Amino acid sequence: MSEDSAPRLVVREAAARDAGRGIVRLPDAARRELGVLSGDTVRLVGERATVAKVWPDAALAPDELRIDGATRSNAGVRVGDTVRVERASVSDAERVVVTPSVPPERERDAVVDAVRTALFDRPVRAGETVRVEALGDLGEFEVGDTTPDGDVVVTDATTIDVRDPAPGEEGRESASDERVGVTYEDVGGLGEELAAVRELVELPLTDPGRFRRFGVDPPKGVLLYGPPGTGKTLIARAVANEVDAHFVSVSGPEITSKYKGESEEQLREVFAEAREHAPSVVFFDEFDAIAGEREDAGDMENRIVGQLLSLMDGLEGRGEVVVIGATNRVNAIDPALRRPGRFDREIEIGVPSRGGRAEILDVLTRGMPLADDVDLGTFADRTHGYVGADLRALVTEAAMAAIRDDRDTVTRADLETAFAATDPSAMREVVAESPDVSFADVGGLDEAKATLREAVEWPLRYGPLFEAANTDPPTGILLHGPPGTGKTMLARAAGHEAGVNVVRVAGPELVDKYVGESEKAVREVFERARRTAPCVVFFDEIDAVGSARGPETSEATERVVSQLLTELDAAAENPNLVVVGATNRRDALDPALLRPGRFETHVHVPRPDAAARRAILAVHTAEKPLADDVDLDAVAERTEGYTGADLAALVRAAALDAIRDTVDAHPDDAASHPDDVRLRRAHFTAARERYDASR
Repeated sequence: MSEDSAPRLVVREAAARDAGRGIVRLPDAARRELGVLSGDTVRLVGERATVAKVWPDAALAPDELRIDGATRSNAGVRVGDTVRVERASVSDAERVVVTPSVPPERERDAVVDAVRTALFDRPVRAGETVRVEALGDLGEFEVGDTTPDGDVVVTDATTIDVRDPAPGEEGRESASDERVGVTYEDVGGLGEELAAVRELVELPLTDPGRFRRFGVDPPKGVLLYGPPGTGKTLIARAVANEVDAHFVSVSGPEITSKYKGESEEQLREVFAEAREHAPSVVFFDEFDAIAGEREDAGDMENRIVGQLLSLMDGLEGRGEVVVIGATNRVNAIDPALRRPGRFDREIEIGVPSRGGRAEILDVLTRGMPLADDVDLGTFADRTHGYVGADLRALVTEAAMAAIRDDRDTVTRADLETAFAATDPSAMREVVAESPDVSFADVGGLDEAKATLREAVEWPLRYGPLFEAANTDPPTGILLHGPPGTGKTMLARAAGHEAGVNVVRVAGPELVDKYVGESEKAVREVFERARRTAPCVVFFDEIDAVGSARGPETSEATERVVSQLLTELDAAAENPNLVVVGATNRRDALDPALLRPGRFETHVHVPRPDAAARRAILAVHTAEKPLADDVDLDAVAERTEGYTGADLAALVRAAALDAIRDTVDAHPDDAASHPDDVRLRRAHFTAARERYDASR
């Protein structure tokens, strides 16, 4: 096939799982035109030529292909460029020489093994950069001489020769010019956010003339905001690297100085460096540290913000420089900086969804030897509220468990151990839990269970059915009934059954004597719940913050109720957010809370009848050593008026009596007679009599 007739395809980024594998995803039409099958080798020609192994992708447009950042770098192209695709023939490599960009801190034999594993059955050519995911950030190597010359494929018989960098090359600051660095494939779970940032950064830096032809100025700034650890810095580095722009990273707190004028001078130097090396990206991390609101700020803070405004307005001609700011306190930033012309768009980098978490786990475990029993999808399902940094901690902790046991693979048990030891950072400031209580642990209350299942579990599991019916699930559910009947346990069990976190809020904890603090607490609860949706927000003793308003109620109470009403109305628009309230004083709640659209579903949780008491007793005695003379039906009949909490206390008291009998029978060595412990009918009778006498 001649060069003129070879297909020319538009470059798109690869899937995260394909990064570092040296493959190209081709559409069916291009594969047929080239006459290649899966596993064959093709040559990709952009500014330079590189080779890659073919894999299919039926979802690709006929004029597109997918390659990762390393392959794009080797071909000298960026996303959106066009490459020529040619069929290539390769020889088995007898010897391949590779040189690390930075010497890995491992034994040479271990490095050789990692390189051999990464390059096995992969086509390479001299001058390419290859990534070895198992070596992490230090895993970039340049392919030197190959025997024979030309395009070769690494086999079992290939000798891998790892050579040290030439003198003076080691640790150089300009190494980024030679290295692939962070690519789009390293950013998992943020596809839409990354696309929005690229739109605002790539075009102004790579094709500013397009904006001039339309008579408009290109965007100048992007503000990324969201919880810590969600990937704001990673996105900025990936975009700057992919557009081949000079990257200037500035930590906000480092700019501040006690000496007058020094902070402003540092800012001017940052922008001067960016203009000198344009096209450039200036990235301000922790931007709120230097760009806070000026109304309540001191003289230094006002001067810094004023200097930023001047520099971002381009009074000295900013040139091809884009500013990216990152903050987790977007509302603390001075409004003057948030207008168009300075930061043209604000993009939320939020807590990842289930699909996002799966992508992030794929990225983080690309170089990790996983055992066959590891199903990352299971952990993506269970890590609601986890941000990218949390998932990295989870994976690292699992790897540490394998290292401690001197094993070569990470098993499911390692990940389970790590999961138990990590918490979602987005939920740390509220009482959040992944409940281990299921509906099977709640005796009776079948009607309440069914209502909660429909409100919490169904919208997540049967979303398309709600869309087909063009209806929304109920947002708020009120559990009401006497104390101790199981309202709290029901709410926790509903979260467990749906596989989501439960944000538990005790009503009295939100009450604060200082003006505005209670409303702020309510606002923050819902804000964090939205970030970590799907989840259940459970207000225990909701009457403490939602009591009825009237002539004699305080102004603070009215403000809290108003804030709660506002948040409930907003929550109604989010099908992945369910609010559950519990109270034993429904008549004390403000009527506005109880109308449809807020707490519209009311579930009475009554004292259990005989059948329910029997079910509750079965739950609480399921793993206890009952003697043959115990008749739970009889116990249920004799405990009329008992709540679930009363029955749990009754069983505990009977168990304690059984332990006491064993201690009395073996005063010297009771601990060595655990098999003697039996809960007998007499224990239940005595416990019930004591309990009745105390009521």
